[in-house]
Amino acid sequence: MSSQELADFLRRRREDLRPEDVQAEATLPPGRRARRTPGLRREEVAALAQVSVSYYERLERARAPRPSPQVLSALATALQLTEAERDHLARLAGQVLPAENDGAPEHVPGDARQLLGRLDGIPAYIVNDRQDIVDWNTAAAALITDFSRLTPDERNLTRISTRFRDTLCTGASGSESDFSQQVAAQLRAASVLHPTDKVLAELINEFATHDPDFANSWRKHAVRPIPSVRKNLHHPTLGELEIDRHTLSLPGSGFSLVMYTAEAGSPSAAALKSL
Repeated sequence: MSSQELADFLRRRREDLRPEDVQAEATLPPGRRARRTPGLRREEVAALAQVSVSYYERLERARAPRPSPQVLSALATALQLTEAERDHLARLAGQVLPAENDGAPEHVPGDARQLLGRLDGIPAYIVNDRQDIVDWNTAAAALITDFSRLTPDERNLTRISTRFRDTLCTGASGSESDFSQQVAAQLRAASVLHPTDKVLAELINEFATHDPDFANSWRKHAVRPIPSVRKNLHHPTLGELEIDRHTLSLPGSGFSLVMYTAEAGSPSAAALKSL
């Protein structure tokens, strides 16, 4: 169990939850002092989860024993966690075993490769837990870069994003930080599954150094997935494009399929068809 990570996650989710967010039928203990922060107090979370205040305080101080599945479920309900956050909480508490092979999976499922090949005219690629691009179609190479010219180390989504930042792709207005939040959530999940993966740890540190939005999302334990991100792409031939980046997890594997589309009938959609 990662006690310190678990403690930090609980504290940040508690601080995100406002008293007015709690359902009316859930009774909070009467306040004995003025609130100095907008989030719930520790004793309020303990009351909602029906655990002792001392035990919850020890959890947030990384001094408590491993929580039981029942306690984790109660805490998740009290903190109104999403499904992704519940899964992350369980992993931090050691209720889900790490992957047997502590590293990125090597073999892309055959049906995933078949699906990639059938996406005619839709730029798409497959990434593993580390966000290494392990397979791609012709349209993706034409839209982004010729992945075959990159070394395996360079063929990583976070490194490509850093390399082409402000020259190839930027966030669309109002969604500038969505991509960084998305990657932070994906790498958070991977880091719990592969706790001793040194390559993954290096990637996380590298991206955090170059991307303040990623670093901020990482510190906040942002694990809620953002399946679709809008981006502005500066293509040398097609010009300015507004595209949507969709990420679909492939069940039963450590891989995800990433696709790029544009709004139907838009100039960007017409440009993508010409790839």
